[in-house]
Amino acid sequence: MRNWLFLLAATAWGAGGWEESTRYQISWPSGLGLGEGQITAKRDSGRWKFALLLEAAIPGFKVEDTFRSTSTEALCSMEFAKDSLHGERKRQEKTVFAGTLATRTTEAGGGKSEFAVPACAQDALAYLFLVRRELAAGRMPGPQRIYFGAVYDIRLSRVGAERVTVAEVPTDTDHFKATLVGPKSRWEFDVYFAKDEARTLALVKVPFVMGSFALEWVR
Repeated sequence: MRNWLFLLAATAWGAGGWEESTRYQISWPSGLGLGEGQITAKRDSGRWKFALLLEAAIPGFKVEDTFRSTSTEALCSMEFAKDSLHGERKRQEKTVFAGTLATRTTEAGGGKSEFAVPACAQDALAYLFLVRRELAAGRMPGPQRIYFGAVYDIRLSRVGAERVTVAEVPTDTDHFKATLVGPKSRWEFDVYFAKDEARTLALVKVPFVMGSFALEWVR
């Protein structure tokens, strides 16, 4: 679950961006509530600070994830941190970006590693905001490498315009297929961006053996 939860949220994003807080609900394939999420964006001293909070309750298994990102005004990542609780397992780690070098540190005793990155790299949260900005400006974001602890390649492909029900509200959207490939995993899922000025992420559907889990924008 930890490999896809960060993909189940995004925020409204205009051509220049703005501060905000957006709520989402996570649902079982049956439609019953599984949990909720919130993502915030705040400008602070010429930087963007993003945070994603996720809470889900699967019978016998609790999930609490907090992801935090600091980036430049141009959405170049400076720092990305995550703090997770999955069942009884706790995990903390941080990645610091400096020029073309990133340093990843896990919790005490977990180790430290360094690796090369582009001069303007995006962690998972910075990438979500970059997509908002590009779509709001009428541009289609191309394939890209993103950083979520490990390194992932992501691609969005436009399916077409579609009206979907989001939290019981009919919503006009643009439907995209997303493909995410990591060191040991590959995910394909559906994302629906509202046709508002901000291109708000309205709905995400992630398929599993038992059905498609959904995250819906709460207005």
